[in-house]
Amino acid sequence: MLKKRIVFTLLYADGAFVLSRNFRLQKVGDIEWLEQNYDFRKIAFHIDELIVLNVSRDKTESSEFCAVLKKLSSGCFAPIAAGGGIRSERDAMALLDSGADKIVINTGLVESESVARGLVTAFGRQCLVGSLDLKRNQQGGYDRYVANGSRRISSPVTTEIERLSNDLVGELYITSIDRDGTGQGFDFNILDLVPSTCSVPIILAGGAGNSQHLQAGLKLLSVDAVATAHLFNFIGDGLAKARANVIKSGVTLATWPSTDVLGSFLKNEF
Repeated sequence: MLKKRIVFTLLYADGAFVLSRNFRLQKVGDIEWLEQNYDFRKIAFHIDELIVLNVSRDKTESSEFCAVLKKLSSGCFAPIAAGGGIRSERDAMALLDSGADKIVINTGLVESESVARGLVTAFGRQCLVGSLDLKRNQQGGYDRYVANGSRRISSPVTTEIERLSNDLVGELYITSIDRDGTGQGFDFNILDLVPSTCSVPIILAGGAGNSQHLQAGLKLLSVDAVATAHLFNFIGDGLAKARANVIKSGVTLATWPSTDVLGSFLKNEF
């Protein structure tokens, strides 16, 4: 049986890590604040993947983001996917050189499909995570938004999912803008938009505020991973407890030795 995944997402904007609620941003602290409150050398053992997104409205400070990413990756055991402002192979390469294992692309998938196909050729489809930000409309359906939720895409969401999953990306990271940062749980109705022919893994995001929300998402057959970007709900040993609760509920997650055991092993090895 394939193991499910818990993903922790960090949002970075204009020199600081931020909280997001319905895509409205609130500054929390810089990299020093993050290191004081989150020890990623330990946290990495309680998540399966870390996603780091540059959500700055002005993407000109990409070098600063890369420096932060490099610092994070130097002490992180978990695989890292990074994105934000990718418009070329050079942009993607900068993130990979800074420690990312995969790249997350959103607006670039809409603005230039040729660039996306170039990234597939250069790095392989498995390296690309397609990000979709969805919001309910007045008709009860969903619309896709890009550019940090500021621009609506007219193409039907199901059509977009089919287009991306056919041959462009290796997995899909789907976020509910309505649930983002609310801690009210995932919007599972979004999954009805995913066609049965979709063969790529689905990461569901937007709304997770506790371990029960993570459990509920991971127990669905159509969900391969769940993500949370809520820094304060999982501060301290919050992620460790959440993972333990999810495993206890019967969800199949990867398991590793404790940090104490692994640290002792590495010390003896080297």
